[in-house]
Amino acid sequence: MTTSVVTGGAGFLGSHLCDLLLSKGHRVICVDNLETGSLTNIAHIRTEDFVFKNHDMVQHLEIDEPVDFVYHLASPASPIDYLRLPLATLKVGSYGTHNALGLAKFKRARFLIASTSEVYGDPQVHPQPESYWGNVNPIGPRGVYDEAKRYAEALTMAYHRQQGVDTAIVRIFNTYGPRMRAFDGRAIPTFLRQAITDQPITVFGEGSQTRSFCYVADLVAGLVKLAESQEHLPVNIGNPEEFTVLELAETIIELLGSNSPIVHESLPVNDPLQRRPDISVARELLGWEPTVTLQDGLKRLLDETPRDTLLGRQESERAPMTPS
Repeated sequence: MTTSVVTGGAGFLGSHLCDLLLSKGHRVICVDNLETGSLTNIAHIRTEDFVFKNHDMVQHLEIDEPVDFVYHLASPASPIDYLRLPLATLKVGSYGTHNALGLAKFKRARFLIASTSEVYGDPQVHPQPESYWGNVNPIGPRGVYDEAKRYAEALTMAYHRQQGVDTAIVRIFNTYGPRMRAFDGRAIPTFLRQAITDQPITVFGEGSQTRSFCYVADLVAGLVKLAESQEHLPVNIGNPEEFTVLELAETIIELLGSNSPIVHESLPVNDPLQRRPDISVARELLGWEPTVTLQDGLKRLLDETPRDTLLGRQESERAPMTPS
């Protein structure tokens, strides 16, 4: 049986990856310190082929069985989390990635690092191909996340080149779907929570900044395809359909039949003005591209998520921060 370790496996994205791997017949070892993940995300899994380990990846990880794949997703990933946990974000990007790579080396496993479109910063090239080096402010408020991921990519390539570890790097663009936290600070859960209760939808700036939103089922399918390939260089995984933040807000209002007005607030520091993946490499190397439109994905999210969850009544209510 194929065994996969998923760090950050109790998080939004990690839990969906665990589901997909289990459906493919893998044994899955889910590793999470539950700082931003939740046992609720994996409570539905009832199989002997699933193991949960409560562990902080900043510390050395021991796995007492053969491992075929290591998916390293552990990291705060939303603005409200990495602004609240700047040192933890930098540590899991550095020490955590080092420990995950060390496990992959020891087990002779294929390693995949979940990097991010944030490595492109506020891009001056549009759409963003993997060859673009980015435009990142290393000392800005978003720098702790951006630079943690850039360092993680560099460390991954160093392990590949010097130590011969079989590595892959995925640059993930904005992802959404069931199990997102209502108060995680990202645009879609924030707008949904506001629209359901007819509260004002807060759009930063004029709302002309663009994002590309990939449904989570499409995204995790891309992760597995990349892990099962022989590619070592970074690959963008995301949906190239591009929307302004204002268009997203209007789409959600229409979908819910909401009476929410749109209000504008100051644009945050270093908020990227454009974000859209060039997925030519994923199409050519992996035969992957997204299949779920934004409209359909939002409907699926609403169908699969209880209203109380969308409203955040089952999580601690922190003040929402910069949607991304």
